[in-house]
Amino acid sequence: MLEQINQSVKFIEQKTNIKPEIGIILGTGLGGLVSQIDIETELFYGDIPNFPISTVEGHQGKLIFGYLSGKPVMAMQGRFHFYEGYPIQQVAFPVRVMKFFGVKNLIVSNASGGVNPDFEIGDLMIINDHINLIPNVLIGKHYEEFGARFPDMSHAYNKDIINKAKDIASKNGIAVREGVYCGVTGPTLETPAEYKYFRIIGADAVGMSTVPEVIVANQMGMQCFAISIITDLGVPGKIVKVTHEDVQNAAANSEPKMTRIIKELVAEL
Repeated sequence: MLEQINQSVKFIEQKTNIKPEIGIILGTGLGGLVSQIDIETELFYGDIPNFPISTVEGHQGKLIFGYLSGKPVMAMQGRFHFYEGYPIQQVAFPVRVMKFFGVKNLIVSNASGGVNPDFEIGDLMIINDHINLIPNVLIGKHYEEFGARFPDMSHAYNKDIINKAKDIASKNGIAVREGVYCGVTGPTLETPAEYKYFRIIGADAVGMSTVPEVIVANQMGMQCFAISIITDLGVPGKIVKVTHEDVQNAAANSEPKMTRIIKELVAEL
């Protein structure tokens, strides 16, 4: 894997002069933040050596370099999921490339289902912790260049960045929730019993991404911030049949608020 990462980095270095310290991963229906980036370079995943390719509707499949709020950034317009059939290590491969490229801060967004009974569709939830029910991304051969074999995860989501984001939301009159994200494999949406289980074990929201990337980022010494748009509800009495299109539409409706928070957050990092 180390050789593959170096090949990817070398290819990217030949395509851009941007030296980003901030990486951004944009999830389902959340690619609109790209319109706020002063883009210098766009690379399709399929053109980058060793990169997976996004296969999910709503994920554009581009690696973007440019400036957001005056800061150089590296943004993934579309991500990869374990349910697409990729080995779990491949799902977070781009995060390792980001680190080798110089990224120090990682911002992650996703669409998720709310299991906290206080949540409503369209809410924004800042993630302050997670529960991992996806095969662990660090299983397998270890490379010293990646960091600790047994990385500490007691502060997986940086508290200082969380507080900055909450202040930004407050100043802009944007209501935000805060809670625990449960990462699952998918691709089925959850049964009522599964929603109940996730709530019992301490989750506020559930989704099929984010956790592998955050684990890898923490292992490699990056500071993480993650935010979810609640696109459906797994709360007794509020559970209805949901399609992927419904999730995309709900994410798109709340995206402007998330974009405002991330844009101003980048300015302060």
